[in-house]
Amino acid sequence: MIIQFVLSFFLLFALSRVVLQVRSAKISIGAFLFWSSLFVFALVGVVDPNVTSYFANFLGIGRGSDVVFYISIALLYYLIFRFSIALEDTRREITEIVRRIALKDDLVKKTSRIRSHRRK
Repeated sequence: MIIQFVLSFFLLFALSRVVLQVRSAKISIGAFLFWSSLFVFALVGVVDPNVTSYFANFLGIGRGSDVVFYISIALLYYLIFRFSIALEDTRREITEIVRRIALKDDLVKKTSRIRSHRRK
């Protein structure tokens, strides 16, 4: 089917991007393992849809497409959770950096005032 070809091409392309990202040290080994396994499992499901049906039957779900949908939703929730934690950590780090810069600037201004006052 055409959709299998298109999805297979996309998944192989996405997998190649993950490999390039880990080679250039832009992602960690953990992220590489997560994304590459996700794309490989998706590729297996696209190439042989019976795999998803077998997995769905094993879990007691009617259709293979349903199990893919349920897992996708759970994965999206997890990723949103991880991104929100990372965003909050970044916000805290920026706040700490801004505070340090402000305190340093304040110290420099006070030191400058003391020096100029001593000269007079």
